[in-house]
Amino acid sequence: MNLWAGTRVPLTEATGLPPQSYSDPLFFADERKQVFERAWVAVGTTAEVASAGRVVVRQCGNRSILVTRDKQGVLRGFINSCRHRGTELLATDCEVGNTIFCPYHRWGYGLDGALRSTPLFGEIPRDDFRREDFGLVEIRVDTWGFLLFACLSEETPPLGEWLGDLTWRMGGYGFEQWRVQAEATFEVRANWKLITENFQEYYHLQWVHPELAKVSRVKDHYRYQGPGMYCGQTTTPVSADDRDDWLVLPPAAGLNQSDLVSGRFVAVFPNVMVSVLPNHVFLIRLEPVAPDLTIEHATFLLPPSTPEISDEDMAQTRNFWIDVNNEDIDIVERGQRGVTAGAIPPGPLAPRFEEPLHRFHNMLADTMTAESLAEITIPAGDGNSEAERLGCGVNPNPIEQYR
Repeated sequence: MNLWAGTRVPLTEATGLPPQSYSDPLFFADERKQVFERAWVAVGTTAEVASAGRVVVRQCGNRSILVTRDKQGVLRGFINSCRHRGTELLATDCEVGNTIFCPYHRWGYGLDGALRSTPLFGEIPRDDFRREDFGLVEIRVDTWGFLLFACLSEETPPLGEWLGDLTWRMGGYGFEQWRVQAEATFEVRANWKLITENFQEYYHLQWVHPELAKVSRVKDHYRYQGPGMYCGQTTTPVSADDRDDWLVLPPAAGLNQSDLVSGRFVAVFPNVMVSVLPNHVFLIRLEPVAPDLTIEHATFLLPPSTPEISDEDMAQTRNFWIDVNNEDIDIVERGQRGVTAGAIPPGPLAPRFEEPLHRFHNMLADTMTAESLAEITIPAGDGNSEAERLGCGVNPNPIEQYR
């Protein structure tokens, strides 16, 4: 059976992914290597490594990595393994001061990865040993706004190419200056793809999220997709007719007319879901643990123009999102049980609502089957024709380039 037979066809003929892609341990293992050990993977927020000596420990596929900043403020990423005998250097996020020490034989590494100390190693000298040859194995790390990314493959295009036009399209928000207001973690008994697929489509909105549908009405949804490894949609305008949970906080200063009245919902391949409102961001980073287990790392961010606020002031917005997310968790867990126990052939995608899933499935297929991600095809964006929008109307508040 050709696993991608229902994906490599036009949207009006396409189906979802086969059930084994959500439940088979062998597929999951292959996915960890082909996707999460080669793509640009979101591993945290920039706030987590804001100061020199702060180190975060993360997983990219099967590989453990460290991300920190050196004394010059340069972002650094390394494989979490001592160059002596491969021991795990750090188990959890921590402050290390100036030196990362191996707990086994106390080899010490600077924040730039250079090997600085090898206690007792030279008691019987080795002519073939030079410290400069045994620094930590470096990996690529980069940032976009408040997001921290890592990539284990040198062949994968730079993050700027991976993101495509997102850096321009969402540049008016000034995400680099936004601050973390609150964080939460959720354990979801579902495959990571079911979670991001659910985020990408609003077909389910009226039945799964009746309260959300009051501020993010189906009739106000439009696609928000340019060239890049992402799927996106916008709600324009964000309604406050029945609920104002999203709008109780003041909007960010300096937004253009389009950003000021819209909600942006973008899934960056493979593991980021970011919901941007004029006054706050709700970010989810997915950490796949098993075929049927994913950890959601959720972060609420506020713009710099918003004064410091209390948890009580944030409660209405935060609780609204948590309620919505709990509804999503319930439905994707039911989806996981269905694809696992039912294991029936996938059905057709709805062209009006599920084009982003078709785009996502093809990005997944490209990443899973490419010999090298140097060959990856960055998806093109939606045009302005009715055929390209597949039923979506013309956004009444487009960003300037698309007027």
